Amino acid sequence: MYSVEIDRSKRLLVITALQRVTVEQAKLAAEQVHELLRGVAPGFRVLADFRWLESMDSATAHHVAEIMDTLTEKGLASVTRVMPDPHKDIGLNILSQFHYRPQIPIATFETLADALQSLMEE
Repeated sequence: MYSVEIDRSKRLLVITALQRVTVEQAKLAAEQVHELLRGVAPGFRVLADFRWLESMDSATAHHVAEIMDTLTEKGLASVTRVMPDPHKDIGLNILSQFHYRPQIPIATFETLADALQSLMEE
């Protein structure tokens, strides 16, 4: 399952992957990201939380790439990821090379506390 929400006052889009993510759920998340970013000015940040991810269907890669493309097109400033288990990376590092601009900083943390601290320092 995916959860997508935006805090417009903090200019922060939060994407959370929970349990087992299916293709249908990833497609819905891509649609939600596109919808939530309507009218959002460039320079927003993303917090992607994978603490509760158990697995993700390999066919979701297309929709994850679609999310990344939408973020890039809308003017993403930075990506902060929470990934406690590097084995559950699901190919994000590889996809990032093709779907994010090189100047977009990407930081990965093992804990949510460290990720939030990093966001507060930006």
